Amino acid sequence: VSIYADKICTDEEMVRLKSHVDSMKNKLTSGGACGRELDFIAQEMNREANTTLSKANSLKIADTAIALKSEIEKVREQVQNIE
Repeated sequence: VSIYADKICTDEEMVRLKSHVDSMKNKLTSGGACGRELDFIAQEMNREANTTLSKANSLKIADTAIALKSEIEKVREQVQNIE
């Protein structure tokens, strides 16, 4: 049971995702050329969303993870225009 619980727990992914969001905010407010770094951070955010989706054990979590992936993709499209 504990192995199963560990496999479906997404706490670690949510902590890393929050860290990536904070990092992106810091890059955006610091100014300067940061397009590539922001793109990399968005890529890491997408990985966390993918892992969360693969661990999803309910439709609500899966739907939320899919929506998150969609929003992250929008961010990636925008940051690719930043230099």
